[in-house]
Amino acid sequence: MTALNPILSFLTQSSETAAILPLELTGAADDQDATSLLQSLNAAFLIILAGEAHPSFTEAQTYLDKLSTSPDWGKAAKFYAQSAQLISQELEQVCEQDAELKAKLEQMAATLEGAAGDEVAVANALWSVLFPEGTGIWGQEAERVTALREKRTVAIDQLNSNPIENPAKQVLFTSNALLTMPLGSADLSGFDADFQAELADAADDPQLYWYDHPIPIGVAAESNEILYGLQHLNHAVEFENQQSGSTDKVNCVLSVSVTHERLQTLGKSYLKQVLAASEPLDQLNIFAFTETDTNKLIDQVLLPVLEHSSPRADAKEMLSVFGVDGRYGRHYSFLKAISALWNSLVDPEIKATFKIDLDQVFPQAELLEQTGATAFGHLKTPLWGATGKDAAGQPIELGMIAGALVNQRDIHKGVFTPDVTFPGSSLAPDEDVFFSKLPQALSTEAEMMTRYEVGTDFDGETKAIQRIHVTGGTNGILVDTLRRYQTFTPSFIGRAEDQAYILSARGQQPNLGYAHASGLIMRHDKEGFAQEAIAMAKVGKQVGDYLRILLFSKYADVLPEATDSIKADIDPFTGCFVSRLPITVAMLRFALKVAHLFNAGKSDEATEFINTGVFQLQEGLDFIQGEPSELQQTYEREKAGWQLFYQALETSEKALQAGEDWALEVQKATQAIVENCRVN
Repeated sequence: MTALNPILSFLTQSSETAAILPLELTGAADDQDATSLLQSLNAAFLIILAGEAHPSFTEAQTYLDKLSTSPDWGKAAKFYAQSAQLISQELEQVCEQDAELKAKLEQMAATLEGAAGDEVAVANALWSVLFPEGTGIWGQEAERVTALREKRTVAIDQLNSNPIENPAKQVLFTSNALLTMPLGSADLSGFDADFQAELADAADDPQLYWYDHPIPIGVAAESNEILYGLQHLNHAVEFENQQSGSTDKVNCVLSVSVTHERLQTLGKSYLKQVLAASEPLDQLNIFAFTETDTNKLIDQVLLPVLEHSSPRADAKEMLSVFGVDGRYGRHYSFLKAISALWNSLVDPEIKATFKIDLDQVFPQAELLEQTGATAFGHLKTPLWGATGKDAAGQPIELGMIAGALVNQRDIHKGVFTPDVTFPGSSLAPDEDVFFSKLPQALSTEAEMMTRYEVGTDFDGETKAIQRIHVTGGTNGILVDTLRRYQTFTPSFIGRAEDQAYILSARGQQPNLGYAHASGLIMRHDKEGFAQEAIAMAKVGKQVGDYLRILLFSKYADVLPEATDSIKADIDPFTGCFVSRLPITVAMLRFALKVAHLFNAGKSDEATEFINTGVFQLQEGLDFIQGEPSELQQTYEREKAGWQLFYQALETSEKALQAGEDWALEVQKATQAIVENCRVN
């Protein structure tokens, strides 16, 4: 474990003034309460990584070995012991392949000694091996913004000759509604008796899925994110119609994802009752799809199509990729794919889909005043679907589109106010290992804040920006693009499903990209609206960030293009989660965060981190191990499943064009299922 010794020694042992992160074993395991035991267990792991030079090294090894046989703490102790072993193997393997990294690690003690007293220099030294994507940004922000914009530049060969003309009719708007069981204080008297009885029965089910801030059934209307987002979308469409004199309604599809299985059958009923009790959403046609509904589409639409063209015994299992329950990647893929099914079997006018998050709103008056166009005006850009050459001279198709966000608290400064700004240089110990806020701020400024202006480098007609950094809402894809590239986010992705989506197109030609829509900006209201939910989700979200490193790194390895080539395009922000040392970085972040919380007196939060992190990170480590890993097998199975999905759509279209009776029956079945999903 010598490679990490200087780094761990620097972070955990005394300097001339005081230890940055003091570690100590607070007694024998037999004499400790649960909090002290967990603190010592986490400290023992870091001390072992620090190596034999640490004065408590032998004691830490003995401590960890003893706890490994404990009926109460053995699982956590074995997790830490296995992680230490995996880190050792990972470092050895990578250093054999990367002489430059090996040299940097060997010189780290001297490098840190030379940087002493200069926090930025220290961070850059540590990041040079653990987080190279963050090096050299501080103090050179303007130069790095310019360089990244050059890297993201697309020289336009041809604008889309058939762009979106009427978003209300041609764009299927989508969003996700995440539901969970009621809070203990919930008032359910407004729901009918059958609903309340079924809800009580559902309480006996185990929780299957966890989300950042799901909406508890029975939450007050003013705190209901679904109502908030839909009401503001309704107002935005009303604004559009006032400007244009139109009376068009917008179709909006919701994926209803639930934490408990039996909520699947209640989700649609819940939405109908809540919407009926609120102000009318008279500008919207809202369709809510639960897992029950997506199963009906598989059984009554997709499977019958395949039975007529290419029957196969495993078709139903393969098509199970099309659904809404599970981790974020699953419903995110559904919210894109539903537009292709809609175009084929419901309404051929639909040419694209555009996703919003329900805590985001279109600030129409500000958009019109400050950008010269409404939200729908920006969706009409011929950049969406344009083709050209990227900065490396490679052909690119901008078949996707991405906007930006402004925080609610900042909109008074103007819509072009970045929602993520460059952070200061005062770092916690885990941030000395990995600090994604820095490249995130860089890409926010360089990509999202680019304005198209006549006579400048970026006029939006001959030169534009392609986006790599996108947010979960404020992005869309053309149906034609979707069907050709068959993009999806694997269902194992639980965070940054938006960043993962485009990776599935790697290796296809021309390269697929997002058109940056300058001025297509949504106001992000989560801080003024969902503070309690954000606080409740804090630990789970952070642990998900560690998992993101494990999953993104191994996902990039199984894609058809070389990982180095992928990283060259998606660095610095999206790419920083594709690490050459994923287990080392993820586990160091986790353990240093826990130690820092304990040292700060936040033992309850630290304990929650361990209880949450050990289970989820162990699951993640198991998922990425082996040849082939379960991750690789899942990716290949789901890729084949989506190919089968689009094959079914193509078959149904050809049969409809030929006037085949069975295809007309399938179309009727589709439209009946869709109509049954209408909730307003």
